[in-house]
Amino acid sequence: MTQTDKKPKKVNKELELKAKIAELTLDLQRTRADFENYRKHTDNDKQNATEYGRSEMILKLLPTIDTIERAISHLPKELEDNAWAQGIASLAKNLDKTLAEINVKRITAKPGEVFDPELHDAVQIDEANGGSKEVIDEELQGGYLFNDRPIRHAMVKVKRVD
Repeated sequence: MTQTDKKPKKVNKELELKAKIAELTLDLQRTRADFENYRKHTDNDKQNATEYGRSEMILKLLPTIDTIERAISHLPKELEDNAWAQGIASLAKNLDKTLAEINVKRITAKPGEVFDPELHDAVQIDEANGGSKEVIDEELQGGYLFNDRPIRHAMVKVKRVD
């Protein structure tokens, strides 16, 4: 065998090895990208599961908050200066503060505001005026946002106005 015969075999072997290295490098890059996508997906799933659990917990507390608010709204005038009644009002303020800290906000549903089906649930519509615009007439039950998404719509009466 001559010296010139060995060179092409050596060059071919080097080319094969370089091609194999390039192929393995691409496989490694794909595997890394797949793993990164998997990690992001599982992190997102964990975050969604945590948020779902928190929203379920908040939903279970809302009826108690509603009851406290109703009790305060029906407080007789003669008990407004009573220390116990003021303590209950303070409890409601503390609950509001705690809800704000965990990113729970009350949905505004004041009379005269424009009805928004994304935030409000109309349980009664007064069409006596026959107007083209729907506005809130009365809030029947408070609604809440958790992380700026509704977890309970505000239950409202709606009326039509021009």
